[in-house]
Amino acid sequence: MDSDVHIGILSLLWASRGLSIGENTYIGKFCTIQVNGRIGRGVKIANNVGIVGRLDHDYRTPGVLIRDGRWIGTDAVLAEAPENSIDIGDDVWVGFGAVVLSGITIGTGAIIAAGAVVIHDVEPFSIVGGAPARKIGMRFDGDEQTIATHREAIERRFAPKQKQR
Repeated sequence: MDSDVHIGILSLLWASRGLSIGENTYIGKFCTIQVNGRIGRGVKIANNVGIVGRLDHDYRTPGVLIRDGRWIGTDAVLAEAPENSIDIGDDVWVGFGAVVLSGITIGTGAIIAAGAVVIHDVEPFSIVGGAPARKIGMRFDGDEQTIATHREAIERRFAPKQKQR
């Protein structure tokens, strides 16, 4: 976990293989994040958000209850499956009560509306909402020059600081 990360009260974070969280990231109260992968820098995850595995329990074996089946915490194949990892870019906002399933990428600058259920990749600077989530808009009205300026500002914000001599 990087510096300046806030994790709200009663939030649960767990990853079978690893989860990196970038600097200046805020995770609200009562969140459940149970995936492998990466959460970028300057991310805001509101309260009551779930970021969870898509295939973290084996439910396909006849005669075996789901509760008794293989699961990501004890099965290396499930733990390393790309479907059980997440990649959230920098400067992303995930709204209150959203659910994000693993196996996807949320691009830099994207916004996930409150209550959305995200099951597919989200393009950079897109705004998505609904269940399942679909594109409902673009940040900065999709203006490429403004987006480029914003990307440069993000990189400057997180550039390594030079030590004073």
